[in-house]
Amino acid sequence: MSNKSALVTGASRGIGRGIAIEIARAGYRVAINYAGNAAAAEEALTLVRAAGGDGFTVQGDVSVAADRARLVAEAVANFGRIDLLVNNAGVAPNVRADLLDAGEESMDRLFAINLKGPFFLTQLVAKQMLAQSPDAENFRGRIVNITSISAYTASINRGDYCVVKAGLAMMTKVFADRLANDGINVYEIRPGVIATDMTGGVKAKYDKLILTDERGITPIRRWGRPDDIGRAVRAIAEDRFPFSTGAVFDVDGGFHLHRL
Repeated sequence: MSNKSALVTGASRGIGRGIAIEIARAGYRVAINYAGNAAAAEEALTLVRAAGGDGFTVQGDVSVAADRARLVAEAVANFGRIDLLVNNAGVAPNVRADLLDAGEESMDRLFAINLKGPFFLTQLVAKQMLAQSPDAENFRGRIVNITSISAYTASINRGDYCVVKAGLAMMTKVFADRLANDGINVYEIRPGVIATDMTGGVKAKYDKLILTDERGITPIRRWGRPDDIGRAVRAIAEDRFPFSTGAVFDVDGGFHLHRL
């Protein structure tokens, strides 16, 4: 694995950082993409190196076409190839609005960053992977999309976010179908409630739902951690699922179970 490389979007903090560190433990070189926080990205790179990997940081907004092209170009310039793309970068709504009051500006922002950006970045990276020589198992690459339990769980105060995440789930399926015969497998990982900056504002709510309520919303009664998602991506990065594509991995403490 020591010569393999990855591009991880939104890797400076939270889930993305957890992913970068875990795949570094598998010996990956990592292009750590960040949108604006250069200091956090450098800190993530330090942690990646401490975990046994290497890499570099690269600024870029995945919603901007020129930035997407630059991310791919810089990854190839530094590594020679891209073996793994992790579409992790994403944002939450600026305001949690009732479904009947949600505005177009919020939907446009979520669509651009959380769905359009990953779609066209995947298109670029897939073409790069197709141009690469296959590895020992005849694979040219792996693509992982980080979605959310919101892909199938209705939240009426952030319906725009749910709709966009559902779109990302379908994106996994169509790219998996298109690329399977070319030696590129595509996977979806659905995080549950993960302790990050994004969930900091609703900590009290989820502390109650997970820890205090009689049964809790998850059978495994704790918050998820970024390294929980990172370990799942690492398993894919280590080629543990060569006969799977379009697969969904629920990393959610059992939230997806239908319980009585």
